[in-house]
Amino acid sequence: MSNPPMYGELQPLDREVHKNLKLDVNKAVVGQVADQNSVFLTAVEFGDACKEYPVVFVRAGQPGPDGKAPIAPLAVLGLKPGSNLFVDGDKWTGNYVPAYIRRYPFAMARIDGSREDSLAVCYDAKWSGFNDASGEALFKDGEPTEFLLNARTFLENFEQESERTRLICNLLVELDLLQDMRFEATLPGGEKIDVEGFLALDEKKYAELADDKVLQLHRNGLTALIEMHRLSMSNMNRLASRYAA
Repeated sequence: MSNPPMYGELQPLDREVHKNLKLDVNKAVVGQVADQNSVFLTAVEFGDACKEYPVVFVRAGQPGPDGKAPIAPLAVLGLKPGSNLFVDGDKWTGNYVPAYIRRYPFAMARIDGSREDSLAVCYDAKWSGFNDASGEALFKDGEPTEFLLNARTFLENFEQESERTRLICNLLVELDLLQDMRFEATLPGGEKIDVEGFLALDEKKYAELADDKVLQLHRNGLTALIEMHRLSMSNMNRLASRYAA
């Protein structure tokens, strides 16, 4: 099982093996994402995220038979690798916390050797908030507690929104509406910042879309998402100002 960014060692929860496992919910988790300059964002989050983070796209896999690679949206949190401008010690300084972060220290993952559609609730075994002494119990009398059931519901919703986001991104790829972009800025002290490796809307292709394609975007809810993405790009300058400060 591979460990996604932010996670140390994902392991599936087992009602027998982990019958005494508890989670200290008061232990701040944002330090786990302090070295992440971006995180995955689901489409349903664009409305909240676009108000303070640049929402961009990146290639997220190998090209298919058509030569086009799948893409995924990200909330940009920093302008340099290993730098998150929204983490200050154990506090998140932004207004909106992406769901990718809020689900920690749990995640849904496919277990090696299981069916493709088989997902299990997993936990980060390296997270120091887990213990057998105090905190929220995950199991009681061999059954998941309400706390764990609520966590599972959140994870299932996250997976559903992730799949919806994947389908939306496939349509953007199909319509070839994105292009490679870069962001450049010169800070007051003279330092230059150059951010590349991300995709953004190709304004020319978007403006030239045939009417039937525009209708297709509208009916699939992409018109609003595209506008949120466009609006969010102004946050690159705000990130530069935050970095300079």
